[in-house]
Amino acid sequence: MATLTPCFLRIFAVLQLAACSFPEEPGPLISAPAEVVRRYPVFVGRAHRSYTRQEPLYIQTVLKVNRTLYIGARDDLYRVELDHVSGDEMFYSKKRTWESNKNDIRICRMKGKHEEECRNYIKVLLSHDGGLFVCGTNAFNPLCANYTRDTLELVGEPISGMARCPYDPKHANVALFAEGSLFTGTVTDFLAIDAVIYRSLGESPALRTIKHDSKWFREPYFVSAVEWGPHIYFFFREMAMEFNYLEKVMVSRVARVCKGDLGGSQRVLERQWTSFLKARLNCSIPGDSHFYFNLLQSTSPIIRMQGRDVILGVFSTPSNSIPGSAVCAFDMQQLARVFEGRFKEQKSPESIWTPVPDEQVPKPRPGGCAVQGSRFSSSNSLPDEVLNFIKTHPLMDEAVPLLGHRPWIVKTMVRYQLNTMVVDTEAGPHRNRTVVFLGSTRGTVLKFLITPSPENPYSNTNTFLEELEGYNPERCGDDSVQARQPLSLTLDKPSHTLLLAFHSCVVRVPVARCQLHSRCMKNCIASRDPYCGWTKGSTCSLLRPGTRLPFVQDVEYGNTSHLGDCDGEFVNLFGM
Repeated sequence: MATLTPCFLRIFAVLQLAACSFPEEPGPLISAPAEVVRRYPVFVGRAHRSYTRQEPLYIQTVLKVNRTLYIGARDDLYRVELDHVSGDEMFYSKKRTWESNKNDIRICRMKGKHEEECRNYIKVLLSHDGGLFVCGTNAFNPLCANYTRDTLELVGEPISGMARCPYDPKHANVALFAEGSLFTGTVTDFLAIDAVIYRSLGESPALRTIKHDSKWFREPYFVSAVEWGPHIYFFFREMAMEFNYLEKVMVSRVARVCKGDLGGSQRVLERQWTSFLKARLNCSIPGDSHFYFNLLQSTSPIIRMQGRDVILGVFSTPSNSIPGSAVCAFDMQQLARVFEGRFKEQKSPESIWTPVPDEQVPKPRPGGCAVQGSRFSSSNSLPDEVLNFIKTHPLMDEAVPLLGHRPWIVKTMVRYQLNTMVVDTEAGPHRNRTVVFLGSTRGTVLKFLITPSPENPYSNTNTFLEELEGYNPERCGDDSVQARQPLSLTLDKPSHTLLLAFHSCVVRVPVARCQLHSRCMKNCIASRDPYCGWTKGSTCSLLRPGTRLPFVQDVEYGNTSHLGDCDGEFVNLFGM
């Protein structure tokens, strides 16, 4: 009998797990008709209806500040007023063109890049000091500049974007300001082989991760960065180095650095982080053999849920695996405790990775933040033994556990993957419901109600409320698979809408379609949508937070057993 290869054995094991352990995945309670979605406002780069746009937008990033949306595209920065929508289109009020100069383009072409690559793709767009901090690829010679928010006028002179912005528009990057400094995750070179977490522009000294050290980074793809306590946390995925496999294995990570890090001594880690640590993120379905969702795609900001700080992540499987996605939640306190645990090491290139015995860890504990008033009040006064240890031991042994020990949402029986998310923790008229919106690579938006589990305070149940087409090929001008993949989802609470950004357009989608059940009480209640309720005017209405209108809804159960069919008599619950 033929011997099965390890590859086939792994696939067979995965198929067995999928057949036995995957939870049942019901479809959505509602599927919005495509003709409804096609009427939603779209931004395609026009100032008014009579303006004819010739080139595609190539949107890279968006930023919402109060009632204004800023859009960073190729060669252009747009300002869009969210309160001024004209029918089925959004128009810009200001536009700033920032093109690469001819010399940068010439050098870029000489280095073998195509004409489309040798443009200025805006990859960093941040609100800072009352203005905008913007960085672009600038024909593979990145630049950063400050602009005013209202008129998009240049403030001062542009500065180098090296280590602040990628060279290649295809590369992922993250950036945020904290305590006056810019923290970035990107690549620092033309060939994109030097990945870096970098701090610059503030009063603190510029610091970076070690150059070309696979223990620190190995082909990372940066996803997000957040500030929490004394640290900045970076979420990314990279090729693992701790598994003894011949093939490459991609895993998801979280790394952290101390905001107050001043670098090492003149002998060890000078101008480099002394507090850089990283750990694996565990998003998996438990069982005899865990099924892992290894590719982190997107995260929420840190949100407050059930008295704890939580961050949610969208994870997917590799392209050569069973197509699947999951949403996992991580408690920030639990996440931080992982960095207080054991370190992981490989004693020689041929040996397996093992935990470092506690007695071999020097004191003070490597990777921590220096404390004012202590014996080592500054990172550059730490002993060389401590600095050398952290230089060679950035990886933690324990993985960050997922909250509730299971993913909150799993989708595996579909041909698309989830890649963006936004969370509303104050949904509904009483602001007491949590709704997760997920963007898929097919251009659809999936909407889930998250409900705390009565059996386990650390777990939740989900209800798949709705799925709708988010991408509008007729308006956005491209119906390719790549064009349908969303860049980001942004929640605009005042207008009760989602801003769904694609490379060629931004689509504005209401959080709910209550009007689909406008004359049918049974369907309105059965939708279990916290944004919708049956009001006294005998209609299904969007319920604004704090509304004083009497309404009926049943978000927990959607019980309609006491109601007749829609073509029959409605039960009058208002005494009319």
